[in-house]
Amino acid sequence: MNLTGDQDADRLLDADPFALLVGMLLDQQVPMETAFAGPAKIAARMSTGDRLDPARIAATDPEEFAALCATPPAVHRFPRSMAERIQAVAAAVVEEYDGETARLWTDGDPDGAEVLRRLRRLPGYGEQKAKIFLALLGKQRGVQPAGWREAAGAFGEEGSFRSIADVVDAESLDKVRATKKAAKAEAKRVAGR
Repeated sequence: MNLTGDQDADRLLDADPFALLVGMLLDQQVPMETAFAGPAKIAARMSTGDRLDPARIAATDPEEFAALCATPPAVHRFPRSMAERIQAVAAAVVEEYDGETARLWTDGDPDGAEVLRRLRRLPGYGEQKAKIFLALLGKQRGVQPAGWREAAGAFGEEGSFRSIADVVDAESLDKVRATKKAAKAEAKRVAGR
């Protein structure tokens, strides 16, 4: 994966499904590469090295975890509120999947619609975030349950440049940014009618 431009952060995202899930959770109101670099900051500060432990994150004192996320450079622009969300997702992964994030897309050989449903049930994961993450799994992780492209909607389209699911290098990142900028301009134009 080449989501952050930082080899260590990208290596963590590639090796650890929970880190990837947290990166997607953080992907709002900050640049994509900042969001997906967040898990590496957490891993370094918790001294967990090459993975994030959902059970340990869920069990950490909330104030301590919020302070860890707020330490400069902060994990997110809104570190305290995102710390709560990260801990909530960690607790859900522990409670529902025994701390094994990949079970979200492997338990019971689910189809794309079921994986999407499971993702939407996670704290902080709405419809769009769940679809983008499903597209990210399909396009970059080889997780392609039956009907994943349909379940991911426009984010699953081959050759599109709509989201982090389509970022593989600096050029594709620029294309995704251009698509997002054009969509915002169109929304603003339509709203101004």
